[in-house]
Amino acid sequence: MSIFHSMNTTASALTTQRLRMDVISSNIANVDTTRAKQVNGEWEPYRKKSVTLKEQEGQFSNFLNMAIGKTEKNGIGNGVKVSSIKEDTETPFKLMYDPSHPDANAEGYVQMSNVDVLKEMVDLISASRSYEANITAFNANKNMLTKALEIGKG
Repeated sequence: MSIFHSMNTTASALTTQRLRMDVISSNIANVDTTRAKQVNGEWEPYRKKSVTLKEQEGQFSNFLNMAIGKTEKNGIGNGVKVSSIKEDTETPFKLMYDPSHPDANAEGYVQMSNVDVLKEMVDLISASRSYEANITAFNANKNMLTKALEIGKG
């Protein structure tokens, strides 16, 4: 484990939370989009996207040493990464009555995005708080390393 391991772990969390905030803001921006992509020749509204995170795999040497018994699993993480960004195909589109809309069906209903702005705002606050917490951890680690270097001066 290097001296910068914790900084790399925190940096991976910052990167993933930033991507998560980008996807959430894209969902909010497209809440009223009725023509996002064509499926079977017909336009479909924007589908909510969600980010799935998973633990980063460690280096091969770490796994090899654990497998042959040279080292024990020490519980030190390797950070986090985005495993996928998926569209929500489970939640149905919302129907809004607006016969004057160009995308209205014969009954006057328009299919709207399946994005729930309230849920997106809660997710955005969660991602933002996680980002802030990781910045705090990064700065604390940076300060500890700086103090450790100062010990060597004296």
